[in-house]
Amino acid sequence: MASGTTKPRLHSLRRQRRRLLNRVFAAAYTSIILALLYHHALTLLHSTTFTSFCISFTIFLSDIVLAYMWSTTQSFRMNPVTRQEYPENLEKFLDRKDFPAVDIFICTADPYKEPPINVVNTALSVLAYDFPTEKLSVYVSDDGGSELTLFAFMEAAEFAKIWLPFCRENNIIERCPDAYFSSNYAQNPKTAQIKMKYDNMKTRVESVVEEGKVSDVYISNENQLQVLSQYWTQDFTRQNHPTIIQVLLDTNKDKDITGYSMSNLVYVSREKSKATPHNFKAGALNALLRVSSIMTNAPIVLTLDCDMYSNDPLTIQRVLCYISDESIRPNLGYIQIPQRYHGLNKADIYASEHKRLFQINPLGLDGLDGPNYVGTGCFFCRRSFFGGPSSPVEPEIPELGPNYIVNKPIMDQEILDQAHRVSRCNYENLTNWGSKIGFRYGSLVEDYYTGYRLQCEGWKSIFCDPNRPAFLGDVPISLIDVLNQNKRWSVGLLEVAFSKYSPLTFGTQAMGILMGQAYAHYAFWPIWGVPITVYAFIPSLTLLNGIPIFPKVSDPWFLAYTFLFLGAYIQDFLDFILAKGTFLRWWNDQRIWLIRGLSSFPFGSIEYIMKHLGMATHGFNVTSKVMDDEQSKRYDQGIFEFGVESPVFLPLAMAAILNLMAFFFGGIVQIFKERNLDGFFVQLFIAGFGVLNCLPIYEAMVLRSDKGRMPTRTTIISTFLVGGLYAAASYVLKM
Repeated sequence: MASGTTKPRLHSLRRQRRRLLNRVFAAAYTSIILALLYHHALTLLHSTTFTSFCISFTIFLSDIVLAYMWSTTQSFRMNPVTRQEYPENLEKFLDRKDFPAVDIFICTADPYKEPPINVVNTALSVLAYDFPTEKLSVYVSDDGGSELTLFAFMEAAEFAKIWLPFCRENNIIERCPDAYFSSNYAQNPKTAQIKMKYDNMKTRVESVVEEGKVSDVYISNENQLQVLSQYWTQDFTRQNHPTIIQVLLDTNKDKDITGYSMSNLVYVSREKSKATPHNFKAGALNALLRVSSIMTNAPIVLTLDCDMYSNDPLTIQRVLCYISDESIRPNLGYIQIPQRYHGLNKADIYASEHKRLFQINPLGLDGLDGPNYVGTGCFFCRRSFFGGPSSPVEPEIPELGPNYIVNKPIMDQEILDQAHRVSRCNYENLTNWGSKIGFRYGSLVEDYYTGYRLQCEGWKSIFCDPNRPAFLGDVPISLIDVLNQNKRWSVGLLEVAFSKYSPLTFGTQAMGILMGQAYAHYAFWPIWGVPITVYAFIPSLTLLNGIPIFPKVSDPWFLAYTFLFLGAYIQDFLDFILAKGTFLRWWNDQRIWLIRGLSSFPFGSIEYIMKHLGMATHGFNVTSKVMDDEQSKRYDQGIFEFGVESPVFLPLAMAAILNLMAFFFGGIVQIFKERNLDGFFVQLFIAGFGVLNCLPIYEAMVLRSDKGRMPTRTTIISTFLVGGLYAAASYVLKM
């Protein structure tokens, strides 16, 4: 007989019913793939000319890559689960005074690409968490070593003294000031006064950024002058400067205007030297990990991108629903919350939502060992950075250990001196930092690589996806920024794919085949460029030359191609729609996948090869978070932004022109002159599908006159290149 009372729950888990259908479909799809590859092998064996052999082999190779990459996606579909938290029940299990402490890391690197006022808004939003202030510390890493960023946070520390009590007393949900004042907030004298103070702070911060320096007119006291003067020495540059650590708010002494204690706010700019590798964002995070260990050493660490502000003041309580329950998942290393974005246009033309990466695939991984780390919105157990659950790795000094108890105030001189020592540029020499301890070095995608290595060590993770987004961030609003970001990811992923820690070998051995394949899906992400490039060019070139390369409509093998294409697309569409997507966003998502395959993926692969051979490359570039008014207007209207000349646009323009030629000229010849639609239907369909996806490119080439149009020089060069490619192909194919 059921009990009359039910014990309150902290969380629940539900396995998705479609997992069984996914498994049945995967079995059927696999059998058709194997049959088609067998057909390809027979076609190769019966090739009568060298040209036909080369074409068949290229298509065969492309289909092998497609088949393998499809197989890796099945790891996400075998056992997807959905979780729900009940933070309203947390204090029935854990008293508020017993909440574990949390250290929050926010990283920024360039005040011109990542405006300090945005970083300030992110910090203020998490300082305003509905959480015991004495248990919360916010650390800001300024890897740009900029006085502009420090000045912005000096201003923010003062504004926080009125903003935090306002949020607390009025139970404000949107605790990012900019988001709150951009919403339909309550209009009254109190909010008007606070908005005036926020606007004043914003104006001061943006003014110093525009001037490029903090002039005397903005310095309000001697203490500010003394701190900022550190940046004005002759030898100080962003790549060569000493450590600067500034405690802007100290919970032991700083109070807000109501007399309530404030959380710690610490600015850190680690020492830089041109002679010492700094390991980009991973190095900055490790510096924060060490500095925070010395100062507060909270058992939970949250990493946030500088533009990813908090959208829910109870987020930490949601996370504690899992951390407080030791039975839920042994060896819990981290809890990943998905990235969500504000300001997306209706169609999400650049697929910036990354719905698969941040929302769909993690559900599948959560049904295995847990999701991968995506760089922001992740709550780590500090212990997970120091070796596996059963094989801890001790740091070089005990003060950096996860179990060390800090028993001195954050402003104690001994604490500050030691914090400076552990953030020196040569501190990591001959230590395990970056290899066995902390965030891992060896890849430009330090988030993916760190999460992967932690899970290989035996740590598990949990996916927490609340209905109200926990964090909201900015999106790039120009195509070149999107493609450059994806190119950087491609380089970093290939660095992992072809390392000794490759998911194919090391990952599969450490985590099992499903998790290994899931991580391999990301690691080998750039090889999508091989089949996409092949199918963008070869079918159209052969169609223009009257050479059929696919089965006729009347051939039974045509049904295999139809099933594989429609099956993959329909399943992908259903996954997207069931994740609360729309048809328009799904269409743009698959379009951007094709665009990446002709730009970011091949260029990223080339850059990886050059880097591997020791040749000069562009290195790490910060994605711009600056919003241009004209670009923003075009983005809101759903218009693609090209605007600048870049080599990555050439393959896109070439594919667009070639597929248009093939669809109209090749199609007309085969349908009306040769009356051979049966033999060329697949090639004609591929060209038409390409034309449909290239409509924004044609518009940018011919119909637009704004600054975001395709550069005329790019259009002319790509036209000549297509002409040369067609001439060369015609010569080879008719030999």
